[in-house]
Amino acid sequence: MALSYKTRRRLSLVVLLVGLPLYIALAWWLVSLFERPSVWVELGVYTALGIVWALPLKAVFKGVGQADPDAAPEDT
Repeated sequence: MALSYKTRRRLSLVVLLVGLPLYIALAWWLVSLFERPSVWVELGVYTALGIVWALPLKAVFKGVGQADPDAAPEDT
């Protein structure tokens, strides 16, 4: 079942306002469990984790910044 435009907009807002800060805190905690690596390794880990969170949510964010395709066309 495909998500409607309004549902994707609302879900993307929840993910960005609630889920992303929680994911950042989790990633920060996860890296802090180990002895601090070099700056380049740490940068690589954070970069990889920054990409990994978005991959499963690609369908939610796709087309959210565009106009609502279900809305009636405006007369101009």
